[in-house]
Amino acid sequence: MQLNLDEMSDFLLKLDKLKSVNRRTYINGGERVENSAEHSWHLAMACWAFASVLGEDLDLLKLLQMALVHDLGKIDAGDTFLYGKNRGEAHLKERECAQRLSSYPGNTIPNLSNTWEEQETGQSKEARLLKVIDRLLPFLHNITSDGRAWRDNNVSKEQVLKAHKFIENEAPEIHAWVVKKLEDAVEKGWLKAA
Repeated sequence: MQLNLDEMSDFLLKLDKLKSVNRRTYINGGERVENSAEHSWHLAMACWAFASVLGEDLDLLKLLQMALVHDLGKIDAGDTFLYGKNRGEAHLKERECAQRLSSYPGNTIPNLSNTWEEQETGQSKEARLLKVIDRLLPFLHNITSDGRAWRDNNVSKEQVLKAHKFIENEAPEIHAWVVKKLEDAVEKGWLKAA
């Protein structure tokens, strides 16, 4: 593969657009919302940390690559709120974006589209861990911001339980911790009880 800095620079600037996709999740402390690029970096770091503790036979490089690409589709699709009603078709636009970026002149990342697809639909232990941590991080931000995104969007405990239910099978210890924190959030008035 030959180095073409003009094309590569253009591709890197396309990826940079992820910084412009704001999420509804407030950063630690709640002073502003995070963008999808910040979330992707945080997810990669969290995956690395959890992989180190879990001691499972995980392919760390694969896990980190999936974490870094998991939100690329949001460059075109924008952010879709976990508890929003418009989540149904978002993955189609996200997939198209990942495929477009994969075939973009200047992309030197092999299997970019395949890596995105695996994190989206894959059943590998890396993809399953990624999904758990991807769901955990916004939860943590809600806990550290007094449930600000939950309160802003009138989210109920039942909605959060439903969105996090799959974690019970994947990581029972994490799920038990989430449930305990949910009870605290309801008690503090950060989350509607029903």
